[in-house]
Amino acid sequence: MIGLSTTALGEKGVEVWVERVEELGFDYIEWVSEWPRFLSDETARRVGELLNSFELELTIHAPFSDVNIASFNERIRRASLEVIFETLERAVEMGAIAVTMHPGHCSPVSRKYQAEYIRIHRRSLEKIAKVAEELGIRVGVENMPRFPILDAQTPERLYELIKGIDIGVTFDVAHLNTTTGDFEGFLRFFKDRIVLLHLHDNRGERDDHLALGEGSIPWERLVPMLPRVPATLEVTSLEAAKRSLALLRSLHW
Repeated sequence: MIGLSTTALGEKGVEVWVERVEELGFDYIEWVSEWPRFLSDETARRVGELLNSFELELTIHAPFSDVNIASFNERIRRASLEVIFETLERAVEMGAIAVTMHPGHCSPVSRKYQAEYIRIHRRSLEKIAKVAEELGIRVGVENMPRFPILDAQTPERLYELIKGIDIGVTFDVAHLNTTTGDFEGFLRFFKDRIVLLHLHDNRGERDDHLALGEGSIPWERLVPMLPRVPATLEVTSLEAAKRSLALLRSLHW
């Protein structure tokens, strides 16, 4: 299955965009629950009704701006968990096949007290895994790109956070291209735990979300190694999506 993220929606109306996504041959959409398209009760209802008119499945990207499940501030951590739990519940109501979420991120205090930070972080992930299991929804924790406050930028670090916790992984290939670029190493760590893929391109410096083939990722070598789980194109336009899909098809995805 290949899907398209709402990062490619732009200024188009949702109805027109979804119709075009299906015409291009995608199997599902990934709804990014971020401003201005948070999945409120009303938005979730409208999107669910819209998708009933199409042959498209759904995945959801949980909110991440202003959300930190590893916060030392307990009120912020609890509020962040509530946002994730609410997203999981909506995902089930909408019939989504999986949810992607970001790990927590660092702050000055978390850098100073790393052991406590990891304990808090893992406690939150354990709670999320338990709720996901109760609801019957798959969750993937996403590896992050190179950026000062972001965590889980390497497979080793992501493994440290989720080791022993029954939660999946969303493998963002392009994020890894900005950090270690060790695609084979990531797959060795997590191949059996990967529930979703995020595919886009960059030149190894910034998280540019380019069309596949417009950056430095070696797709011809990489695609045959990737697990055949739902793969979301996280590009920024329908034209970029069309070019990226053609590349994947040429590589027999």
